[in-house]
Amino acid sequence: MEKIYGQIDLETIGKLADIINKKELSELTISSGENTITLKGKKCVPAMPVPVMTAPAQNQVSVESTLAESEASMAEEVSGKIVRSPIVGTFYSAPSPDKPPFVKTGDEVKKGDVIMIIESMKLMNEIQSEYDGTVEQILVSDGQAVEFDQPIMVIK
Repeated sequence: MEKIYGQIDLETIGKLADIINKKELSELTISSGENTITLKGKKCVPAMPVPVMTAPAQNQVSVESTLAESEASMAEEVSGKIVRSPIVGTFYSAPSPDKPPFVKTGDEVKKGDVIMIIESMKLMNEIQSEYDGTVEQILVSDGQAVEFDQPIMVIK
């Protein structure tokens, strides 16, 4: 199990992120000596730029429902097992810019295979597949910032 600073593993970070979401916290900071880890909830950073509206508040509800509908339609279009980001960070498809990607669309993967790296707080976290199958789709581009629980890849 990969640990950060030799004391906190990714599973613990995932559980803390769940607490942030359930309690609708915007941020949680944990310090131990000189080491500090800060987890930020989804409420901190808007998923997309929101235009300034001068219309009544009822238009805000329609924007939110449109976003919810687009997420629901994406879920309907995607069939297979969705690999989600376990942490906030930057997605990298390869171990370094001069190396081939861990996986490409159409590649077979087995549970435990490294399928991506997510850089968080200057640490490169190798993310392993939780599923056996074929990579159906990669939903983010190399170097893109990703949020906790954001869909990254679809495996059939």
